[in-house]
Amino acid sequence: MNLNDLNKRAGKYKSRKRVGRGHAAGGGKTAGRGMNGAKSRSGWKRKRGFEGGQTPLFQRLPKRGFSNVRFRVSYDIINVGDLNQVTGDVAVVTLDYLVTHGLVKKRHSRLKVLGSGKLDLKLVVEATKFSNSAREQIESNGGEAKTV
Repeated sequence: MNLNDLNKRAGKYKSRKRVGRGHAAGGGKTAGRGMNGAKSRSGWKRKRGFEGGQTPLFQRLPKRGFSNVRFRVSYDIINVGDLNQVTGDVAVVTLDYLVTHGLVKKRHSRLKVLGSGKLDLKLVVEATKFSNSAREQIESNGGEAKTV
């Protein structure tokens, strides 16, 4: 026997065991699932966080204190460099304009302009907030940064 006689698959891949095909096949009757219980039946799924009957961790931990998540202020963000994609004679660049042209996905009702990139256009931009560098770039090109 030589190396070129070896099958490439030899020992590397093991075919899966086909269970539930009768006693002679070696995986008949219960098909390796045991006798009773939900796990032996079809359609069973373990709930997320289930710990085998032990009280789950999220139930054991104390629920105290205040969470600010409901009151958090979130912004849609765009960089100054991305404003170069604004085309045509646009009087004012607003959040609605950016959403309709696919530059921002509107997840929140506020827009913040950040200063990454280089702006080459003269634009009037309306946003809730501007970073200092973004405001400087817009105004240095002769544009206007309006806070709404």
